[in-house]
Amino acid sequence: MSQAGYPSEVIIREVGPRDGIQSEKAEVGVADKIRLIDALSATGLPRIEAVSFVSPKAIPQMADAREVWAEIRRNPDVFYSALVPNRKGAEIAAAVGVDGVQVFTAATDSYNLKNTGVTVEDSLTRVRDVVAVATAAGIPVEGTISTAFGCPYEGDVPPGRVVQVTRWLIDEGITTISYGDTTGMGTPRRVRDVIAALQAEAPEVTLNMHFHDTRGTGLANVLTALEMGVDYFDASVGGMGGSPYAEGATGNIATEDLVHMLDDMDISTGVDLQALIAAGRIAQSFIEGDLPGKVLKAGPRLS
Repeated sequence: MSQAGYPSEVIIREVGPRDGIQSEKAEVGVADKIRLIDALSATGLPRIEAVSFVSPKAIPQMADAREVWAEIRRNPDVFYSALVPNRKGAEIAAAVGVDGVQVFTAATDSYNLKNTGVTVEDSLTRVRDVVAVATAAGIPVEGTISTAFGCPYEGDVPPGRVVQVTRWLIDEGITTISYGDTTGMGTPRRVRDVIAALQAEAPEVTLNMHFHDTRGTGLANVLTALEMGVDYFDASVGGMGGSPYAEGATGNIATEDLVHMLDDMDISTGVDLQALIAAGRIAQSFIEGDLPGKVLKAGPRLS
C-alpha cells in the first residue's frame, strides 16, 4: 500500500470516446474519434471504453460505432470495451470482437425509465440477455448502476437500494460493477455510505467508481473511495461527458486531473501524463467550448 493506506496501484478506464463524445451537441466525425482513441491507446491507459452499440436514434453520436471500431489501431496492452443496452448490442459487440462489454441499469426507476423506457427490475431481462450472449462468446461482462449517489428525479438514493440492485446483477452472474454518479450528486459522505453498505453486504464485488465533477466533488470522492480500498476508476479525457437523459449532468472527472493527483500520491497508474495531456488537446480540437479539465489548461504542477 502507498501512503495513508491507499492502494499502491489504480486501474483507470478511459471513457471519453464513449461517455464523453455521446453528450456532445456538435457531431464528432469518425476520423476525429479514431484519432482520439489511437492517441489514448498510446498513453499507457490499461482500459478504454471505445464505443457503445446502441440505437442511433437514442444516441446519434454512436451511430458510426462499427466504423470507428473497425478502424482504430488496437494496442495489445489495452483492454477495449463497449457499452451495450440489450441483446442486439451484445450481438454486435461479440461479432466485431470487443474485449469486454458493460451493461447498465440504474438505482432508480425514474432515471431508468427516462434512459431505457423500463423499470429497473424489468431491465434485468435485458441484462440477462447481454450476459448470455457475452458468455457464449467468451466476453467478460461488467455492470453499471447509474444514479448510485442521487437521482435528478427522485433525489437521494438509500445505500440499501444500491446494494439491492447490485445483488440483482450478481444474481445474473456479474461480479464487477460500476457505481455511476450520473449527475454529480455524490459527496464524500455519500460515497463512504454506499461503499460501506456494499462491503458489508457483498464484499466479493469488484467495484469501479464512475464520478462526475458537476459540483466540484469528483476528486474528493475519489480520495474517499481510495481510503476504502477501491482501486478501479472511470475518467474522461479533458473532463468530457455527462448524461443526455439528465439536465446539467456535465463533466466526468478528467483523466489527466486524476492521473496528476495519483502520481503525486505515489499511486501507480502506468499512464504517461504528458501523452494524456496531448490526447486531451486532440479532444479539445473537435469539442465545442472549453473542456473542464484543470491540468489540460494549467499543465502539471511541475513541468
